[in-house]
Amino acid sequence: MKFFTAALFVASANAFAPAQFGVKRTALQMSETATEEKAFAKLPASVKPGVVTGQALVDLLDAAKDQGYAIPGVNIVGSNSINACMEAAAKYGGPIMVTFSKGGGQYIAGKAADNADDAASIAGAIAGAKHVREVAKLYGVPVVLHTDHCQKAWLPWIDGLLAASEEYYAQHGEPLFSSHMLDLSEEPLEENIAICKEYLEKFAKVGILLEFELGVTGGEEDGVDNTDVDSSRLYTQPEEVWYSYQQLSEVENGAFTCAASFGNVHGVYAPGNVDLQPVILHNTQAYIQEKLGTDEKKPMKFVFHGGSGSSVDDIKYAIEAGVIKMNIDTDTQWAFWDGIREYEAKYHDFLQGQIGNPEGDDKPNKKYYDPRMALRAGEESMAARLCQAAEDLNCVNVLN
Repeated sequence: MKFFTAALFVASANAFAPAQFGVKRTALQMSETATEEKAFAKLPASVKPGVVTGQALVDLLDAAKDQGYAIPGVNIVGSNSINACMEAAAKYGGPIMVTFSKGGGQYIAGKAADNADDAASIAGAIAGAKHVREVAKLYGVPVVLHTDHCQKAWLPWIDGLLAASEEYYAQHGEPLFSSHMLDLSEEPLEENIAICKEYLEKFAKVGILLEFELGVTGGEEDGVDNTDVDSSRLYTQPEEVWYSYQQLSEVENGAFTCAASFGNVHGVYAPGNVDLQPVILHNTQAYIQEKLGTDEKKPMKFVFHGGSGSSVDDIKYAIEAGVIKMNIDTDTQWAFWDGIREYEAKYHDFLQGQIGNPEGDDKPNKKYYDPRMALRAGEESMAARLCQAAEDLNCVNVLN
């Protein structure tokens, strides 16, 4: 199983003027926007096909929580995996979160590109985000542009992406990226949240949502290796989440999610090797609800960091606790490779040379070794796996 984290959606009481970013809207406010033309029958009018940011993102996550589904959040490494995500979303009839890692950004720019001062990691993630913005509307689904784990030493990467969003905001009135994750869980709690608070103040000015992590994600993924971490750090306490909520709520117009660990690890492991405790999600909901003095039973929106290899029962139980997003990487990586593997096996005898195959010694094989053929097989396999994930997440036919 991959490591699960719970991401708790929180927002300050102040509205992001003029769009009220970060604030769940009242019934009156929702009725006022109801006069807008709705693109999707089951979603608020603010949510349109294409990249979703600001208040539209808040509205989308509210709809997911209220209607009882979670959105797949998928790590990508290029246009093939990006397109597979959006193809899947169009097929299952729901939103998708396209997620860039620091290493994924570098790969998009090209492994031979100069990555001094994270230049390639920054440029690649920006290029990928612009690709999504150009084509997302063609798939007719809401798309969230997100970035994955960023530890303290990698903050210059986020600085570069934030600068790009600020420039994009000045031109278009919205950020390039929808949200960013800061994973400072290796730092003391107070330092973790202090740095997150500093960044949230910057994010709030352009309508970017912050995701932060409490506890440590076990296992290894894309340069973050916590294989030998003390097991006690794999479980976040409700008091830690409450402290973080109080501190970050002081940021005017801020909106944030909290990745609270509850025992899983990145990757896929044999049964018995992982002690998953999703009850932590339910306990934290009850604790925060009591502290807030609210009647709402699920005041927080949670996110799983690492859903690959997880049982459907665990996923459903987590959604009952208010999960609105589940990250997937390992399973989709395998699915992409499996599609290519099956393609090679099917056409093996046509892939041994440019000329000559079972149909004749002089027959050309170009249409078989054209890279687009094998890559397309990978896309189709990955999209099919994501459709399966959407079923597990109750995210099928949630648009109309």
